[in-house]
Amino acid sequence: MGNCLGHRPESSGPRVDTAESNQLGRADRQSNSRLLQSEGNSTSFGHSRLFGPSSSNTYTSNTSTSILGSENSRTSGVRGQEEFPDGQILDAANLRVFNLAELKTATRNFRADTVIGEGGFGRVYKGWLRERTESNKVGELVIAIKRMNSESKQGIEEWLSEVNFLGRLSHPNLVKLFGFAREDGELILVYEFMHRGSLANHLFGRGANIRPLSWGTRLKVMIGAARGLCFLHSLEKKIIYRDFKPSNILLDSSYNTKLADFGLAKHGPSDDRTHVTTKVVGTHGYTAPEYIATGHLSVKSDVYSFGVVLVEMLTGKSIRDIRQQSEQQSLVDWLKSNLLRSGKMIGAMDPRLGGKYPPKLASQVAQLALKCIRLENKLRPSMTEVVETLEQIEAANIEKSSTTDDRKHASATHSRAAQLHGRPDGG
Repeated sequence: MGNCLGHRPESSGPRVDTAESNQLGRADRQSNSRLLQSEGNSTSFGHSRLFGPSSSNTYTSNTSTSILGSENSRTSGVRGQEEFPDGQILDAANLRVFNLAELKTATRNFRADTVIGEGGFGRVYKGWLRERTESNKVGELVIAIKRMNSESKQGIEEWLSEVNFLGRLSHPNLVKLFGFAREDGELILVYEFMHRGSLANHLFGRGANIRPLSWGTRLKVMIGAARGLCFLHSLEKKIIYRDFKPSNILLDSSYNTKLADFGLAKHGPSDDRTHVTTKVVGTHGYTAPEYIATGHLSVKSDVYSFGVVLVEMLTGKSIRDIRQQSEQQSLVDWLKSNLLRSGKMIGAMDPRLGGKYPPKLASQVAQLALKCIRLENKLRPSMTEVVETLEQIEAANIEKSSTTDDRKHASATHSRAAQLHGRPDGG
C-alpha cells in the first residue's frame, strides 16, 4: 500500500529565471559543446550531477551514453517500453540524438494536421518513426514531438531541465523521453505518444470525441499521478514538480497516468532546510499560497497543487471556473460549503458522472483534497499518505462495485427463476 516506486492547453507558467535554473551541470559544462553550443551563447553541459551519488536501491549504472547521447545513439533505437517498472534513476541519460531531417519526415515536415497540442514552449506534433525491432523487422513507432516556438517565453533553460530530469528518470508514471534535437536553431524534444491525451481534455473538453471519465477511471488516474509525484519526492535529492495541473497529466490507451513537462521542475531543499527560496513560477490557480507570498518552495507545494486537481476531478470544473463561482470565498471555504456539505454535494459533483459514484467515497476524496490545500503547508499530508488514502478509497470502490454486481446477478437469477415458475418477481 502506498508504494511510490510503482505498481503499475492551459496557460503556461512564467519562464524560469536563468539565475536559478536547477544548477544544470555547472561543474561539467565543457563536454559536448559542439551539440549544445548556441549562436552567441556558450551554454553547454555534459554529465550533470542533478541527482548526486545514490545509496538507494533505485540507482543503477548505465554509462554507455552521456546526458546528450553518444554518436552511436544517433542510430540506436529509442528507449525500451518496459524498463525499470519500479522506478529508477539512471547513472547517465539514455537518450537518442535525433536529426532535424528525420523528425521532419516523421511529421510530414511539421504539417498542420499533425499538431496535437500547444503550450508555453511550443507546438506538439504527432509523428511516425520507422524503427528496426529486435527481430530485425521494420516497424512504426508513434511519437510526440515538442518543438519550441521562436516567440516562446520559454527557452533553453526549460529544454535543458526537461532533458536533464526525464533523461535520468524512469518510472511508470512519468512520460518517457526518447531523445532530443538541437539543429539550425531548433530546440526539439521527442516523447512516447500518449493516445488519450491529457486529463484536461477529458475533464474540461467538449465535443463528440471527448469521453467522460467514469468514477473508477478518475480514481485510477489520480492514483497514478500521485505515485508519480511520490516517486519524485522520495528521491535522495527530492524533485519538486512545480507545474502539476490537468494538462500535464497524460493518459495512455489504457488510461494509465504519466506526468509530462518537467521544464519547471527543481530540486528541493537539502540538509536540514525545510524549503528553498526561488522565483515564483507555475500556473495561476495551482500554485501554493505560501510559494506565491514568500517564494518558499517545498514538496508540500506540489501537494497543494494535487489537492486543487482533486477538486477539479470531483467537480469537472476548472479551478478558474470554481474561483469565479466562489464569490470571494477561499477555495477551502468553497470546498467545505459545497463538496463537504450535506445536500450540496450532488449539485457540486461533475454532472457527466451521471450520479454513478459512491457519495461516501466521493466525500472521502473531498476530505483528502481539503487536507492537501490547507494554508499551513506543514499540515498537508505527504504524497506517500495521499497515495495510501487513494488506494484505500479505490479498494473500497472495487469492493462496493463487486457487491453491487453480485446483487444484480442474484436479482437476475431470481427473476429468471420466477419466470420459469410463471410467477412475477418476488411473488
